[in-house]
Amino acid sequence: MSGLFEKDAPRPLADRLRPRTLDEVVGQTHLLGPNGPIGRMVAQRRLASMILWGPPGCGKTTIARLLAEATDLAFEPLSAVFSGVADLRKVFDRARQRRQDGRGTLLFVDEVHRFNKAQQDGFLPYVEDGTVVLIGATTENPSFELNAALLSRCQVMVLHRLDEAALKELLERAEQESGRTLPLNEDARSALLAMADGDGRYLLNLAEELFQVPESAEPLDPRGLTDVIHRRAPVYDKSGEEHYNLISALHKSLRGSDSDAALYWLARMLVGGEDPHYIARRLLRFAIEDVGLAEPQAVTQALAAWQTYERLGSPEGDLALAQLVVFLGTAPKSNAAYLAHKRSLRAAKATGSLMPPKHILNAPTGMMKELGYGKGYAYDHDAPDGFSGQDYFPEDMTRETFYQPVARGFEREIAKRLEYWDKLRRQRSKQEG
Repeated sequence: MSGLFEKDAPRPLADRLRPRTLDEVVGQTHLLGPNGPIGRMVAQRRLASMILWGPPGCGKTTIARLLAEATDLAFEPLSAVFSGVADLRKVFDRARQRRQDGRGTLLFVDEVHRFNKAQQDGFLPYVEDGTVVLIGATTENPSFELNAALLSRCQVMVLHRLDEAALKELLERAEQESGRTLPLNEDARSALLAMADGDGRYLLNLAEELFQVPESAEPLDPRGLTDVIHRRAPVYDKSGEEHYNLISALHKSLRGSDSDAALYWLARMLVGGEDPHYIARRLLRFAIEDVGLAEPQAVTQALAAWQTYERLGSPEGDLALAQLVVFLGTAPKSNAAYLAHKRSLRAAKATGSLMPPKHILNAPTGMMKELGYGKGYAYDHDAPDGFSGQDYFPEDMTRETFYQPVARGFEREIAKRLEYWDKLRRQRSKQEG
């Protein structure tokens, strides 16, 4: 009796528009189309275990349910947030019974990354022997969050955030379902799509709220739209993959001398709530690693921007980070010192414990003088040009060139200096010979 009037109960718009077939799913043709990996499986009625990895609202749960229907598998949904080992045991028991009756089971686990290692390991025997076809859904990078053993038994399918065309199609379906157009002008409609940020479910929730505006009202402009609905914060997990994706985007935009793109990624991180101290630390690292001695002021500017932020805080201090981003983006770039450090580390590991040459060792005792410590050392300040040209590498090691400056920025001047010293070194080596 409890379900007698259930069909007459109001249902959310997103639920009413839930696709009934895989063809109705928007934005995932690369997976579900005839040439997509899931589309081919469905055509052959052969479904492999898989992980659906994608942002919120892109259709992971819907796809799993429709796959069960398309392949005549019993659909067993679980949420890793609310389920435990006992729930899994019940599912596996039911799946074993169905298998004896000749029917398979599709086990759908939402937010599968929230299961711990032991729980993930618990899937393995049932996946391997075919008791269940596992479809896990996650918004997190499976490489980081799922066990290697589980990943080796599942195909990872990457779902896309819904693009503008897919979101527009969802709005058109919403308007057909509701029997009216959204009370928006063109600019507000574009703003609504931007607010959705690729999340179809969120877009339909916004549309449902807008359908409450009286039909007789004037179409809303972007400002009127924000008065009716609240803009949500962009998807940004400071401890998840998005955190690393955006800092990587900032770093690589700076390396590519694209200050405008770098400013955009900086803004995305600040708007998402990233710790500005973390950003400042990464910008200081960039100044050392990627600008280097091509612009020696880079490190000074990075430290000054960090200190400025610490004194001002947000939002005033954010400008110091933005100014630093512009400085680093427009600075000449060189990783020569970074590469020199790597080469010298390899040489140090390869040569072991070689002693410095005796002529550069101090001789505070008579015995050390007798052993030749300090003998023949040339004091560079007394040499012509302030450069003796002596060899400071170990006696049993061939001289190596670790630092190779680029012909950009201040390193052009450094290169000239090194070339001059090499010339003097060769000349004095011949004289001594």
